[in-house]
Order: sequence, then structure tokens, then C-alpha cells
Amino acid sequence: MAEIEYVTVANHAEAINGLLYLQGAGWTDVQQPVGPAGPGIVHIGIAVSIIMGWNDTNKRFPLVLGLTDEDGAEYFKLNVQAEAGRPAGIPAGSDMRSVLALNAEVQFPKSGGYELRAELGEKTRSVAFRVRQSPLGAAGI
Repeated sequence: MAEIEYVTVANHAEAINGLLYLQGAGWTDVQQPVGPAGPGIVHIGIAVSIIMGWNDTNKRFPLVLGLTDEDGAEYFKLNVQAEAGRPAGIPAGSDMRSVLALNAEVQFPKSGGYELRAELGEKTRSVAFRVRQSPLGAAGI
């Protein structure tokens, strides 16, 4: 069965020709500007790597990505498909990797802890991070 190798957050993520390109990956804290109109938008990249066994190639697997806060409130849930093919000449029995990159413009409603979860059947991986809201004009914003 296919399984999630990892899920991570970044400033930006792209998947091109089976490779992940991450800018500013692996952070645990992100600052969100807050102005008179309320919390601003934060651009985040999401990257997922899935390992598929030889017998799992050329099949689609449902992958669910979700974002919740520390109180359990759900902010989004995405249902996508993961699939990896077998390139010509690959040795029989080889594992394959399927990568996915998404970018989102998120308006977090409050400071605090958040968790991004990736679910593939019964298997789950997650990454936790904190949002720190700061008034516009504060240091670092």
C-alpha cells in the first residue's frame, strides 16, 4: 500500500517533473500582519511525498489534506488523487515516489497552533506550526 513519506510547509512549493521545489521550507512559526481591516493573508506552500510500491504504481489513491487549529476547528479539507507510473527500464520491484505541491492564500483568524494533516487511507502524517499575528508596521512585518 502507498504511504505518506512526509508533509511539510514552506513559503512556496512547486512540483515539476516529479521533483519538489521548496522555498523557505520547514518553518514552525509564521507571522501574519493585522491591519485595521483585520488579519492579512499569508501565502503558504504545502508539499507531500508519497512512496508507492511496485504493485501500487499506475493506480490512483485518494489523499486528503486538512488544516485545523489547536481547538480542533477545521479550516479546509482538500480531496486529491495521488498516482505514480513506472518509467521505462526501472528494475522490477522498485518503489516509486509521487510528489504534490500546493500553494494557498490563508487568512488565519487568530494566533496560535495549527496542524496540517495528510491522510492516505489509514495512514496519516502531519506538521504543526504556529501563527503569530502582528500589527502592520511591527518589527519584521
